[in-house]
Formats: sequence, structure tokens, C-alpha cells
Amino acid sequence: MRCVLGTLLGVVCMTSSLDAKSVLLVSVSGEDRVAQFAIDETSGELTPIEGFTVNGAAGPMAISPDGRTLYVSLRSTHRVASYRIEPHTFTPLNEIDVGGSGTFLATDRTGRFLFSAYYGDGRVAVHEIKEDGSLGDQVQSIGTAKNAHCIVIDRSNRFVFVPHTGPEAIYQFVFDVGSGRLTQNPAGNVDTSEAGTKHEPRHLWFHPTEDFAYVSMEAGSEIGAFGFDSEEGTLTPLSENVSTLPMGFGENNSTADVEVTPDGRYAFVSNRGHDSLAGFEIDQKSGRTRSLNPPTTPTAQTPRSFNIHPNGQWVYAAGQGSGELIAYRLNDDGGLAPLQTLTVGKSPAWVQVVPLPAE
Repeated sequence: MRCVLGTLLGVVCMTSSLDAKSVLLVSVSGEDRVAQFAIDETSGELTPIEGFTVNGAAGPMAISPDGRTLYVSLRSTHRVASYRIEPHTFTPLNEIDVGGSGTFLATDRTGRFLFSAYYGDGRVAVHEIKEDGSLGDQVQSIGTAKNAHCIVIDRSNRFVFVPHTGPEAIYQFVFDVGSGRLTQNPAGNVDTSEAGTKHEPRHLWFHPTEDFAYVSMEAGSEIGAFGFDSEEGTLTPLSENVSTLPMGFGENNSTADVEVTPDGRYAFVSNRGHDSLAGFEIDQKSGRTRSLNPPTTPTAQTPRSFNIHPNGQWVYAAGQGSGELIAYRLNDDGGLAPLQTLTVGKSPAWVQVVPLPAE
């Protein structure tokens, strides 16, 4: 086992004997640490290996486009930490004070800038990323509105979107790749409000190849499908939102995460309350969604975060309420088959597959 002692950042270890090509990281926010699992490249099953402690409640994570750097939001201490991803080690680079509890992290497509969203502050920020992957100065902080929950950039690296569960809106920005600064899109924001109905857009995921985007509607327990104008950088609803719940479920529920499979055929949304992953088939021509049969797969309690493996074969979902992690095989018809359930720790907040660089 190789270990690295990072100043103020703790010990970061991996087990080399497993020779994993990718690992799964889980932010265990209730224990100020990141749990780590080796992924079996044949079955998708997980083996626990030593994780690492962090200086605060671990939350959202992001990986640089070149796959060399990991970023972790430390929500309770208002910081973000960076780590170099190596074959058997996560080497601490630095931590910076970001002035708020970051609820989402993402990089631009060049890996030169880090975007972050702040739910409590109602703002987004941009920070410089240095050549070695460490974090630099803040480029910009923009007040938006209550409950900024997510920040995502499009494939062209020109447009940025920020769903808000407060004002029923998806904010739309134009990104300057030279300076790293964001400006309001002249077209304005996407209004998701409807008289007498709450939708509350929370997370957004772009289709990998087509001009579509999919949004988890937290209060409405729905998935929203949007067309994307790649010239203007704007989103337009394609159809009415589709429920993430089976017919007859009348208890409280809210959605959290949304992801699209790497081949663009399916989308999934996590249900907190029904405690399930809702699956949808995506029409590749229209972009519209329809529920799979069965429409949901059970998860551990309160599935706040899940992640689809980049190879499209496996899905990993963590239950914030139960402290459990479930691995699934993703079948060709979009169905999810449970592989194993593991205990991960108190209040897991984020799930992230990390492909490892070659030796």
C-alpha cells in the first residue's frame, strides 16, 4: 500500500494489489472523509480500500477534463480541495477558501477554470486552475437567486447553466474562455414556473451527442427535457415534464440527481422518499423521454447522489439516510440489476467514478 501525507490534508492511500483501472469515491459528509472502492473491471462489483480524511464535510466532487485532478467541496468549512490523480495515490495539491458552502463543482472544457454553485448564498463563482491542477484566485462571483443548486457547461465550452430550486428558473450564461468570466445570456433565463404547481429545477445533464438537456425537478418529482440551441446557448422545453414516480405513490418525495448514459439512450433521476432510481428512454430524434418498464428501481434510503460508470455498464447510488451504497448492472434495455450493497458511512453526499491514469 502506498500512502501520501498531505500538509493539513491527511493521508491519501490506495491499494495497488487490486490493479483497479477505476475507483469509486463517495463523499461521507457526516464523517469528514472520502470513502474509496476498487471497481472490478469485469463485474462492476466494489471492494472497499482505504479512503482519506478531509478538512470539513465532504460534498460535491469534480474531475478535470484530462482526468489528472480531483476537486472536492468541503461544505462545512467553505473550502475546496484539489488532488492529483495518480495510479495508486491521490496526492493533495492545495485548498482554497471559497467563502461559502459549495453545492456543485464543475470545470470548463479546457480545465483552466473551476465553476461552483452556492445554494445558501444564491450565487455562482469561477476560480482559476493552475497548470499543475491546483486552485488559484477567484475570477468572479455572481449573485443569482435563492438556491443555486448546480452549474454545468455545454460541449462547446461557450454556455453555462445554473438550475435554481428557489425562483423556478434555470439561469443562462455566456462563458468567455479567455478570461473565465460569465455574463448573462441576452436571451434571459428559463422560467419553469407554472400557476399552482412547483417544479424547482435542481440538477442538469446534457445529452452526450445531441442538442438536448435533462433536468431533475425537485419539488415536482419529474424529469424535464429541453432542446438546446447551440448557437444562442438557450434551453427550450420539449414537452411536459414526466413523473419520476409510479402511479399511485402518494407519499412525500423530492428528486435529487439526474444523469444520462454515455450512449445517450437512457436517463435516470433519483427519488428521495420513494427511494428509487427512475429510468427513462430517450427518443434520439425528438429528445423526449418516456418511463421504462418498470419505471423505478429501489435504492438505499434517500438517494441524494448516484453516478453512471463511463463505460455505461454499471451504476452506483448512495443512500444519504441509510449510509449504504448499492452497485447495479445497467442492462441493454435500461433496467438496473442490483449487484451488491455495502455500508459506506454517515450521510454520503456524492458518488464519483474516477478512471485512473496508466502507470
